[in-house]
Amino acid sequence: MGEKTEFEPGDKVPNDGVYMEVGEKSFHTEIQNPQQVTLERGASFPETANHNRKWKKKTKARVH
Repeated sequence: MGEKTEFEPGDKVPNDGVYMEVGEKSFHTEIQNPQQVTLERGASFPETANHNRKWKKKTKARVH
């Protein structure tokens, strides 16, 4: 089983880095001006702009 790549608000941050908001199905959803946050391991993810969004590490959050 692979590592989890999308996170809900309140989840613990697995690794230091920059995380950004993505849509539920980031492959099909393009968000204008998504929130970006720099977080350290063990911190909690903040709330997203709406309930349909999740957090994803910026290096893995490519828009197609």
